[in-house]
Amino acid sequence: MVTEDAQHTGDNAHAATAAVRRSPRSSLTGPAPRALAAAAAGLCQLLALPPYGLWWLGPLGAALLTLAVMGARARRAAWLGLVAGAALMVPLIRWQDVFGVDVWLIIAAAEAVYFAPMAVGIAWVARLPGWPVWTAALWVLQEAVRARFPLGGFPWGKLAFAQPDTPFSGYAALGSSPLTTFAVALVGALLLAAALRLARRPRAPLAATAGLAAGAVAITAAGSALPALTAPAVDHTATVAVVQGNVPGVGRMSVLGERAQVLRNHVDAVHRLADRVQAGEEPRPDLVVLPENASDIDAYADPAAAEMIGDAARDIGAPLLFGITRYRSGGSEREVRSVVWDPQEGPVDHYTKRYLVPFGEYIPYREVFTRFVDRLNHVTSDAVPGTEPGDLTLGGTTLATAICFDVAFDRPVRESVAEGGQIIAVPTNNANYNFTGQSEQQLAITRLRAVEHGRPAVVAATSGISAVVTAGGEVTYRSPEAQPAVHVAEMQAMSGLTPATRLGALPEAALCALAAGALAAAGVAARRAKRAPDGEASAG
Repeated sequence: MVTEDAQHTGDNAHAATAAVRRSPRSSLTGPAPRALAAAAAGLCQLLALPPYGLWWLGPLGAALLTLAVMGARARRAAWLGLVAGAALMVPLIRWQDVFGVDVWLIIAAAEAVYFAPMAVGIAWVARLPGWPVWTAALWVLQEAVRARFPLGGFPWGKLAFAQPDTPFSGYAALGSSPLTTFAVALVGALLLAAALRLARRPRAPLAATAGLAAGAVAITAAGSALPALTAPAVDHTATVAVVQGNVPGVGRMSVLGERAQVLRNHVDAVHRLADRVQAGEEPRPDLVVLPENASDIDAYADPAAAEMIGDAARDIGAPLLFGITRYRSGGSEREVRSVVWDPQEGPVDHYTKRYLVPFGEYIPYREVFTRFVDRLNHVTSDAVPGTEPGDLTLGGTTLATAICFDVAFDRPVRESVAEGGQIIAVPTNNANYNFTGQSEQQLAITRLRAVEHGRPAVVAATSGISAVVTAGGEVTYRSPEAQPAVHVAEMQAMSGLTPATRLGALPEAALCALAAGALAAAGVAARRAKRAPDGEASAG
């Protein structure tokens, strides 16, 4: 005699089996077509990012990875994810070879690994009803983990970072980069679902297929309206000067070794700007933004360096945001600072960089790594991270400051804006990466941050690319690389916060929870299908 509970359990198992059987299967069979699709997925994501900027390939890349792993067993899905990750990461961070080819390839391999569990997860959740939503959420989960672990994370190459001034960038104003990534991946998945339905059931009514395609179009179109709907108000207009002093030996690891010349280049550029202001060729700036490492000499401890910076501030008659390295503990540790240098009072406030580049600005587990890689001993002091937001007030305007690598992470800019930042300032030192694409990639991230927080942004680089960006992500000025440059711009200082700034990490947490819930549901469905008398799990 069958009990009611047993009957209910059997019904659930049969339902789970039916759900698995009804789930979409990739039309790709055999390892070669799947591997080609996975490689194409990574290459599409690469080409969507700067310096290529084919942003519309972002959804296609997400769709191709899903197509590659649909119906695949976990082991096959994992190596397909590695293929996609390697196709993206190896060429994307080619600029890391400034630290050595081995460092570049090790970092690229480590980043590619994150795509393996994501691909397995996509293969699982693609068997569930509503799979386009769950696969998109898994992209957010992968990027969230990659941005935090290990060594503080490395979020380079997010789907969102290919969308600095596109219909998808509007989602950043609502839910930061995680929501932008989700929208890109969801559009790709919806288009894939429509294509699969059309390919397998060409004579079926087109309403469902059209609905999927219409959903993708609607999501894309809605993103275009979001910045206007969420835009903060203009508080005042500030005259901002950006100074790019240039450095000797561009592209060499020894660039910071020419410390005195780098400092001289930047103060001389301020003096030249002051001459142009005196001649009436330029308006007098309210504030001047200079790059990270504009002085690798500790101006707190070196009177000559302090005098040079002070003279420049007095000559221009405006406060400077000056990148200074502050040494401590006898020189074994240092802070990477952007210092507010007042013409009369000198250094009055500062922001310390919060996210540091492993092996570039500090050596993790120094005693271990330097034993095997001798050139790491060239990094003679370890930078230590700051802990406070970068809201710095100069000339009546509060800057939301994020130094170089900081801008790749959601938290530093968000907290600086929340504390009152009206214009985003990104001092950076990309001298070792000129003409490698790295500067374009970082500028694209800054452009997305501008849309995210409804603030214009100014980038000051030692040797390029310096830039001025509107609150809508449009670049209105861009300096040449490896040349000195000075630019003065009228910029709107904003007040009020976008939903993304107010919500903080909540959208990312919600989407990660959605992904985790989908994985749990897929696991339950798979177990029930396996236990069902007439059910067999999907495999490929």
